[in-house]
Amino acid sequence: MTDLPLTGVTVVSLEQAVAAPYATRQLADLGARVIKVERPDGGDFARGYDETVYGQSSYFVWLNRSKESITLDLKSTEGLAVLRELVGRADVFVQNLGPGATERMGFGADALTEAHPGLVVCEISGYGADGPWRTRKAYDLLVQAEAGLLAITGSPGDVAKAGISVADIAAGSFAYSGVLAALLARATTGRGRAVRVSLFEALTEWMGSPAYYAAYGGRSPQRTGARHATIAPYGPFTAGDGRAVLLAVQNQREWGRLCTDVLDRADLVEDPRFARNSDRVENRDELEKIIADSVQHHTADELAQQLDTASIANARMNSMSQLWEHPVLVERERWRDVATPGGQIRALRPPADLDGLEPRMDAVPSLGEHTDAILVELGRSPVDIEYLRSAGSV
Repeated sequence: MTDLPLTGVTVVSLEQAVAAPYATRQLADLGARVIKVERPDGGDFARGYDETVYGQSSYFVWLNRSKESITLDLKSTEGLAVLRELVGRADVFVQNLGPGATERMGFGADALTEAHPGLVVCEISGYGADGPWRTRKAYDLLVQAEAGLLAITGSPGDVAKAGISVADIAAGSFAYSGVLAALLARATTGRGRAVRVSLFEALTEWMGSPAYYAAYGGRSPQRTGARHATIAPYGPFTAGDGRAVLLAVQNQREWGRLCTDVLDRADLVEDPRFARNSDRVENRDELEKIIADSVQHHTADELAQQLDTASIANARMNSMSQLWEHPVLVERERWRDVATPGGQIRALRPPADLDGLEPRMDAVPSLGEHTDAILVELGRSPVDIEYLRSAGSV
């Protein structure tokens, strides 16, 4: 197989939870060697989030395939010395520990880039490496609240969080692309640089549309449940057999086709209440009652077929089990088998396909699985390793 783009790149990561592990797993997908540094007493705390996947955490098996796990007690002199050696041999160092933790150990971005000019250092924080909230702890739901996501998510009477760790995933995505950009720059300049990403600013970037809508429109988008806050009609409608179909109208051509070809209500096309999208949003309740009454005459399958024929985007409200067996994933052969300490699992290929290349999808490591091998690579003898283990340093 042709080498993957990051073959030969070594990443050392002091990571936990979601954001940094998501960034480094994507680097591993592209062929990077990722050495995950974990605490001897339990490791990455995401290992203990749940026990649903053959006794393992669903978060952990998702985020940590293709990595090597070494345990180090970074409160010990010996553990810090091993980490220092690993970082000295690395191309990339990633961390998302608590505020100030790496600086106190001597592994802050400024110190590392000065000591190792070719090293790319990626720091993921809650609210930024500097500024008034640099020492504030940040967890995903708290960041969703601060970034305004909770204010626009849910039903009119009830706020709801996003169903996934969206702030962590946003930060991990920006960290991943930032590291790739820094590696590209290093290839031409020979110098690494620090990449700094905060959960808050990553999620705030994703809040661009509602933020502009509120700043220049004079009001915040309203919470509208499963409906789109600023586009109509866009959301779920219950067909005559009690099953829901989501439909989405994005432009005037689609609006016309919905009226004439699906609802059989050509009169609505020029109705001043619904002439523009902003009019349809303003009169959403009236519009949705008209649509709801009309679709009662069809089953969900019939409605979906009519929408397809009219080239109106639509979808079903799938459960997780339906997603697992979704025909797009199955027929496009997106699933791969990945080994874990608890047993083999299915895992999705990375969404970005590179022509002619298969992504790396190796095993999820057990805690400290590669400790001895990495120490031997660093020149430690069996006697040295036994000493480190007896001292609790690994």
